Amino acid sequence: MLKIKQTLFLFFSLQALGSVVFAQDRVLSLEETIALACDQSLSAHRARNSFLSEYWSYRSYRAARLPSLTLSMTPLRYDRTFKSRYDSETNRDVYRQQQSLYSYGNLALSQNVDLTGGSLYFDSEMGFVRNFGSTTYQQYSTVPIRIGYSQQLVGYNRFKWEKQIEPLRYEKAKRTLLYTLESISETAASYFFNLAMAEVAYNLAESGLASSDTLYRIVGRERQQIASISQADLLTLRLDWINAGNTLSNAEIDLKKASFALANYLNMDKQLLLRLQLPEKPRQVTISTQTALDMVRLYNPDYLTNKQSLLEARRNLEQTERSSKLEASLNMSVGFNQVASDFRDSYRNPLEQDVVSVSVKVPLVDWGVRRGKVNMARNQLEVIQLTVLQDELSLEEEVAMTVNDFNIQQNMIKSAEEARVLADLAYEATKDRYLIGKVEISSLSMALSRKETARRNYISALKNYWLSYLKLRKLTLFDFQRNLPLYTDFENKYVAKFL
Repeated sequence: MLKIKQTLFLFFSLQALGSVVFAQDRVLSLEETIALACDQSLSAHRARNSFLSEYWSYRSYRAARLPSLTLSMTPLRYDRTFKSRYDSETNRDVYRQQQSLYSYGNLALSQNVDLTGGSLYFDSEMGFVRNFGSTTYQQYSTVPIRIGYSQQLVGYNRFKWEKQIEPLRYEKAKRTLLYTLESISETAASYFFNLAMAEVAYNLAESGLASSDTLYRIVGRERQQIASISQADLLTLRLDWINAGNTLSNAEIDLKKASFALANYLNMDKQLLLRLQLPEKPRQVTISTQTALDMVRLYNPDYLTNKQSLLEARRNLEQTERSSKLEASLNMSVGFNQVASDFRDSYRNPLEQDVVSVSVKVPLVDWGVRRGKVNMARNQLEVIQLTVLQDELSLEEEVAMTVNDFNIQQNMIKSAEEARVLADLAYEATKDRYLIGKVEISSLSMALSRKETARRNYISALKNYWLSYLKLRKLTLFDFQRNLPLYTDFENKYVAKFL
């Protein structure tokens, strides 16, 4: 009997040791896992590059609003061709050889005017031509200064719409980056807890094999010798031992798969065996549905996406309506110009140069094409308005359900933790009674099963809590634990870091 008690003591010691997985190469907490995923995962790299694309697009838009200086040149052009010329003596056209050398340059400073949709410009230009042949001559043509303005009179003002849409696009890009990073955090947490569940399953399977081996090989056989266990119970112990070995093999495969999946998502060495440090029991966080909805309306990128879609639809409608009527443009300029055979003389005593041009294009008969395009643009706007309304209602419903789920998960963690403590106490009490022969092996096995189930349920409750919380952070872009929007100090946290 003493030997049996010593054996049982060894068995329960092995069981306790079995809960520790073999030494591994890297220990990760949930916070470290999320940080690594947002920093080095392939999804994070793709999100950063998508944001930078929008960033440079916005920088280009801002640059286009500033004055631009342009130099246009034709440094040299030489022509040697036969051209048709009228001969007054014979009263007919004849081909004559002509050799010419041309050169041209224009320096222009232009500024787009958002309010009117036109362009104001200042420029200066010079041209040179020399003809060769029976009579050789050359001329310089100069425009020392010219001021001009051009615009569509009744057309669509793209500058006005760009001023509304482009800053909105950039703002949406910033929030989309945060939303994507929170999605990455959510996925990384899911991989993290999948590995945690695999670790628990492996630990329990290893502990189960140790206990089954001890009970079958030592306890069962020794008790059979003293006729305190039946042949049927001994066969049951052997079956449990075989099943425990198979369970451990499957659990080891699942553990390696889960470790590989997490390392792969984090873009880490796939040969690393990861061990996890489970997060502590989270502190109580009170989140009301109304607060979450307010944060969603303030920060969620879907609202900006909807606003952008509406603006673009209204822009397309206006552009279609204006182009379906008449097109009129104005181009006017005032300056000075001069022509001379000498370069210096071409800048002396310049003459006034005035140009005013108004062009009009009026569609008369198009068999309803213009009206059809306008109706299509108007119907498209109505479709987008209804789609936006439906999307916002669906998003608000999802937020409300997520808040409710999160609050439930907080309570479930409390009950799961209490169940784990009770299962541990019940197992210890059953083990003590088994040692003194007061209960059967089936009672001990049932107590151990309840302990294992309680441990799994606690890990599952932690997983559900954190996934619900991270999903809520993703939808609202708000950190409810620190009571700060994730958008805070965006330029220093992300833009300065990426560039």
